[in-house]
Amino acid sequence: MARRRRRRQEIPEEERFQTVRIERIVEGGRGLARLPDGKALMVALAAPGELVEVEVERIHKDYVEGVVTKVLEPSRSRVEAKCSLFGDCGGCQLQHLEYPAQLAAKEGIVREQLARIGGLPDAPVNPVVGADDPWGYRNHMRFTAGRKFGDAGFIHRRGRRLLKVAKCPIADPWVNALLPRLQGHARGLHQIQLRRNAATGSTLIAPALEVLPDDSGQEHYVEELAGRRFQVSASSFFQVNSAQAEKLVQLVASELPKQGRLLIDAYAGVGTFAAIFAGRFERIIAIEESPSALRDAEVNLAGIENVEYRRAKVEELLPGLAEEPDVVLLDPPRVGCAPEVLDALAAFAPPTVVYVSCNPTTLARDLRRLTDEGYTLEGVTPIDMFPQTAHIESVSRLTRAAE
Repeated sequence: MARRRRRRQEIPEEERFQTVRIERIVEGGRGLARLPDGKALMVALAAPGELVEVEVERIHKDYVEGVVTKVLEPSRSRVEAKCSLFGDCGGCQLQHLEYPAQLAAKEGIVREQLARIGGLPDAPVNPVVGADDPWGYRNHMRFTAGRKFGDAGFIHRRGRRLLKVAKCPIADPWVNALLPRLQGHARGLHQIQLRRNAATGSTLIAPALEVLPDDSGQEHYVEELAGRRFQVSASSFFQVNSAQAEKLVQLVASELPKQGRLLIDAYAGVGTFAAIFAGRFERIIAIEESPSALRDAEVNLAGIENVEYRRAKVEELLPGLAEEPDVVLLDPPRVGCAPEVLDALAAFAPPTVVYVSCNPTTLARDLRRLTDEGYTLEGVTPIDMFPQTAHIESVSRLTRAAE
């Protein structure tokens, strides 16, 4: 309550509503506009070029946050959102934009972050790889459980309350078919996790639910990617968009050398890339710190003799590695690579680095460091793993000439 009172006090009534022109979509999926004093205004639910009325929600030192309350001059790319919860739910940020406009915005965000954060205004950014179907793709969903009524839903974008979800248009149809059976039966839980792979028909519902005694409580399920099957535990990561994951693998494959001596697969997860690309390299050292991922990888890499899986933090193991790789594949979390990882790359100076990123901001920071160390950025290809949302994945390739 105190935080809400402070926010109201920070916004004088005469400043609460602003009429502005949206310049472009920026990181986080919000529209960028300028207040009369020049301060940046980040506007939720806006489209490029629009004249809109905005309600200011929060004032920061360097920028202001707000939300569209009225569209005075709509953009041609504005469309009616499919979801009745859009604007309140924090899951999607871009349903009000037609899909080509979403892709253009995401490509623009990558370019802007590389220029502003990375100091790489001329970075070679390839066209974004879009989805064939931007709806019904998400095969892994986490629903928050309501304490009072036991409903399953999402948290309001302002973090104030639970929104009961009857149907989510970006969710796999299996998820939407299951949702009505969950409503009213989640009391006492924190979250309900639903995962399914269409190719294998394998599912995971966690935790075990009394309302689904024979269909829930699985410890793992089976994914299929690039013609291989992978065991994935409830607490292990795997891409949630199967169709785009296939494109991601193809993209990584095109950036890796056809053959190599030693590949370091950093942040290796359940062994996905190590298993898929084992045939290209004499040896692969896969590094991952997650215990559940290690257990899954033992199954997924069984019989692949040239892959060595080491459980450790990448920033702790890589600097002391005795072997010098000729290729490093990075797939870090949103925080990007720790400084120790980049230091180790500078010391090893592998000829090729392929960087799979889920955050353009930390990618730009890390690419700046690698180019400062003598690497040439050959290209950055954004890929839309999460249509209707502001999340952006990308694959970058860097090379360094032998000294």
